[in-house]
Amino acid sequence: MADLLLTHARVFDGHRYLGGVGDVLVRDGRVVSVGGAERTPGAEVVDCGGALLLPGFVDAHVHPVQGGLERLTCDLSEVAAEPAAYLGHVAAYAASRPDLDWVQGGGWAMAAFPGGLPTAAALDTVLPDRPAALVNRDHHGMWLNSRALRVAGITRDTPDPADGRIERDAAGEPTGVLHEGAMGLVLAVLPVADADALHAGLLEGQRHLHSLGVTGWQDAIVGAYAGMQDTGPAYLRAARSGELTGSVVGALWWERERGLEQVAELVERREACSHGRFAATSVKIMQDGVAENGTAALVEPYLDRCGHPTANAGMSFVDPASLRSIVSALDEVGFQVHVHGLGDRAVREALDALEGTEPLHRHHVAHLQLVHPDDVPRFAEHRVAANIQALWACYDEQMVDLTIPFLGPSRAARQYPFGDLHRAGARLVAGSDWPVSTPNPLEAIHVAVHRTAYGDPGRAGTEPFLPDQALPLEVALAAYTSGSAWVCHRDDAGLVQPGAVADLVLLDRDPFDAPDEVGAARVERVWIGGEAVVGG
Repeated sequence: MADLLLTHARVFDGHRYLGGVGDVLVRDGRVVSVGGAERTPGAEVVDCGGALLLPGFVDAHVHPVQGGLERLTCDLSEVAAEPAAYLGHVAAYAASRPDLDWVQGGGWAMAAFPGGLPTAAALDTVLPDRPAALVNRDHHGMWLNSRALRVAGITRDTPDPADGRIERDAAGEPTGVLHEGAMGLVLAVLPVADADALHAGLLEGQRHLHSLGVTGWQDAIVGAYAGMQDTGPAYLRAARSGELTGSVVGALWWERERGLEQVAELVERREACSHGRFAATSVKIMQDGVAENGTAALVEPYLDRCGHPTANAGMSFVDPASLRSIVSALDEVGFQVHVHGLGDRAVREALDALEGTEPLHRHHVAHLQLVHPDDVPRFAEHRVAANIQALWACYDEQMVDLTIPFLGPSRAARQYPFGDLHRAGARLVAGSDWPVSTPNPLEAIHVAVHRTAYGDPGRAGTEPFLPDQALPLEVALAAYTSGSAWVCHRDDAGLVQPGAVADLVLLDRDPFDAPDEVGAARVERVWIGGEAVVGG
């Protein structure tokens, strides 16, 4: 491999902004020098033109196989978030694929519908004769048409599962939305994505991530969940064939309806699935749901639309006492534990369970929409990483209509406390949760820095969402590079310094020149191990 010489670069090294360092030299897949590089004969020279060179982004919580599959099926994620647009897209997709027995896909936004709830009746207007199942953006709910409800045998007499809910009308009839574990009621009749489809989804997801500068990631669910088949074999196939170009940690799925007998099975899967660029060394535990459908686990109950307390405080999917035993058992056999904790009770339960575990395993809690003030310092105290999805920390229709009214002013004013966590010494790592939201790190970093969405300020205009919780640009970039590389146990990645793996991204500008325009920056080139994967 010829040397790669990057000239006229401004550099963010994974921790600090170095400014205009001059040349960066890459040899044999690693950074050799930063600034003052000797120009070697035969080197490939790329003039960076004063734009920012930084480490490849590492997404610490993402679902690229699901995201890739959605891009290849009925993808609603980039359709205007309004019922008519969704229905028109479904109709066009169904017409283009008359061979499909089921219409599947997803990406719809709850905020597009009154109360966050689409109906089977609406979907019937464009698709009355074939069953349809469309997951929403956060993958905590599924929209079915009437044909799908009938095929799945879901009626007014079908009980809600312990970990989910069937949305019903006043007469008790299912209206077309299944929440959380209730999605399992349709799994027996949904077509199964075969090995080739999962492989294609992985490659499409990887291609899209690379185009946005993401060179590595942690897949937050490797296992069967919510109609998705186990993605472990797809990763193993791509790793063995050399098609997996990103470095990936797989978080093996903890089946919450089972117990400690899984631990030995997960150890076996870790050995069987890990190969090359794929390491199945983490375990994902989903401790609660999401606030928008009332399943995030809260210390105090949700409010109703009139501001009165309800009887609902959300769902802890794993009993807290059992969670401690589970985490301890996983920690003892060397797994990293990756917890979905969105509500303040779930975050507390996760921290309680992680207290006293081995810090070298680099456990982390993701999402952190609500963290009780008493628990903010516990991340640093227990050396648990705070895995943030920064894109969500802004005013939008979902926040204004489906979250704030049901939390009340006091709790709503302490959402996504990134600034407090940083000031308390928590180690920040970052991810997107794609396909829940865009995997573009620069859009997420813009929100982390400004607490507004670039180019789409939402219902509150340009008003920032809790600006005291904003992060400095260096800190936000570090979370998405060296921070997330660290949580994936890649100590020689996420950096631009001698000896580091040459996973590098060149932007079309230097965001430090105009921090208000971070979200406008675009990726020009991407290298993995010094080899171009984008723009080469």
